Amino acid sequence: MSFVLRNGLLIDGTGGPGLAADVQVTGSRISAVDKPGTLSGDQVIDVDGLVVAPGFIDVHTHYDAQVFWDRDLSPSCWHGVTTVVMGNCGFGIAPTRPEHRETIARTLENVEGMSFEALTAGIPWTFESFPDYLLALKAEPTRLNVGAFIGHTPLRLYVMGDDVERPASAAEVAQMRAVVGEALEAGAMGFATSGSPSHQGAYGRPVPSRFADVREEIFALAEVLGEKGRGVVQATTGPELFLEELAEISLKSGRPVTWTALLTGMTGRHSPFDLLDRGSGLGGEVWPQIACRPIVMQLSLEDPFPFGVVPAGKEVLAVPRNERAALYANAEWRNRARAQLADTWAARWPRTTVQETSVHTELVGRDVLDIATERGRDPFDTLVELSLAEDLKTRFRIVLFNDDEETIGRLLQDDRTLLALSDAGAHASQLCDACFSTDLLGHWVRELGVLDLEQAVWRLTGHPASVFRISDRGHIAPGYWADIVAFDLDKVGASQLERVWDLPGGSDRLIAQSTGIEHVWVNGQAIRTAGRDVDGARPGLVLGAAGG
Repeated sequence: MSFVLRNGLLIDGTGGPGLAADVQVTGSRISAVDKPGTLSGDQVIDVDGLVVAPGFIDVHTHYDAQVFWDRDLSPSCWHGVTTVVMGNCGFGIAPTRPEHRETIARTLENVEGMSFEALTAGIPWTFESFPDYLLALKAEPTRLNVGAFIGHTPLRLYVMGDDVERPASAAEVAQMRAVVGEALEAGAMGFATSGSPSHQGAYGRPVPSRFADVREEIFALAEVLGEKGRGVVQATTGPELFLEELAEISLKSGRPVTWTALLTGMTGRHSPFDLLDRGSGLGGEVWPQIACRPIVMQLSLEDPFPFGVVPAGKEVLAVPRNERAALYANAEWRNRARAQLADTWAARWPRTTVQETSVHTELVGRDVLDIATERGRDPFDTLVELSLAEDLKTRFRIVLFNDDEETIGRLLQDDRTLLALSDAGAHASQLCDACFSTDLLGHWVRELGVLDLEQAVWRLTGHPASVFRISDRGHIAPGYWADIVAFDLDKVGASQLERVWDLPGGSDRLIAQSTGIEHVWVNGQAIRTAGRDVDGARPGLVLGAAGG
């Protein structure tokens, strides 16, 4: 069975200029690209007025659990994405022994803002090892192609048991190396870890990867990728895991390394370009990940993820949600929290607004600093008092990072960066950046003209495929897998966020619909036609790490 896409503008994912061309697909692969009107097939699909591009690749998601209750991987599938990589930041749900299932769920609850109830109801736990996890992914079809890192946090729990708040012994490192090797052989995309001080896991404790000795453990685990000649290292940076260490990991292992996150407002005294220049001079293949959207959270004090950077916030994460109101009401705790947040949050209070409430409806859209000034109160106390009056259900919109458009535009134009950071599947009730691809095309290409169309498509396709060594994807060329999207550049974009309650156990999440994404094919099969999803279409494959 073959079909031909005719009358579209082909942007092939290489960064080269667009051209009018026919694209022929036979079975699951692209079989020919030629001049308009020269190719034939069993079906001819008129894509006049549309851009024809490779399917978009999202290399930073946290769909590790969601994939089991949502085989469509929404909302990514609505935005032209055809391949996702999950297990970033060292988090995931495999390998996991039965006695650590709750710990893993509690870790994801705190560090990735996932609903514990949804995780408990939605993960089938038919697996223990990482190879078995991949088999469970393959047991039922998915709408999109899926790849997964083996994460350092579940790996440490798997090998070290509950005693993870220490450096691993030589024997334990050797055992972890064996598990990483087994995962790579089974199809892991690579190894992911985190040293970030903001990553507080189960019961408010630092995630296990933060206790690893960087040179004795993380370097040793990354070396396995070099020995196997495949896979990517992904790291969320920390005090002892930054540019110099990441470059050394890449040089010693011979593998690409990608790190999170290079965002405006996160680099302190250094500009993002200072860090790019510094990193570029160290050698190796190291890619900082950037985002094209501001990092904005809609959070309640039930789940105060950003406050976890200070000791008082860690105390909150250490207690169950139903006990957190008592802590917020404690005057001594509030005095400590207010003092600890004074410096880091001073600039954020004017950018913190009341977003969702059934009690304080007259305050919706107003910033907390303004409300506090009006009441003669401190902004932190105002935030807490508004929350306590609504059983912690008040949601606040907080602009955290990456809201300097001029700098974001320059980062998008800098080929030393990797566009990623959708975080799809994580912080589901707090943000939705799974729509980054359509936002890039609508905002940064059509509206602002910061990127030309060819650059933007390359950032979404050929570039991530190259960095992650994803074979035969990311370009439109004969022999490549037929992951293709056809979109209307005049209309492409993302809708306003919408809150829905469709997770297991009735938990909520934010979603964004797309506009202008007219057709999508995954491995040659249509998953979207004429702007509508094709019901039941699940042609995705589980992808493994490639060499090179």
